[in-house]
Amino acid sequence: MTLQDLIDKLLGRQPASADTARQRLQLVLAHDRSDLNPELLDQMRREILEVVSRYVEIDLSEGDVSLETEDRVTALVANLPIRRTL
Repeated sequence: MTLQDLIDKLLGRQPASADTARQRLQLVLAHDRSDLNPELLDQMRREILEVVSRYVEIDLSEGDVSLETEDRVTALVANLPIRRTL
């Protein structure tokens, strides 16, 4: 998430449809390149959230675990807002 994305979110602005389409396409490409089936990716997300939740209280409604691709490298990125430590 870029600084502009954060500002837009705080101000309640909706992203342009072209930006949304580009992000969705990047997600589809990342899934294709990673060779992870959707079930395995969902299981990984659940397990990551479970493990992190053992140590800190996270905001599940705002959290996100996703695949991101940049320069032909795919990364699993977890953006998990922490409410408090346990």
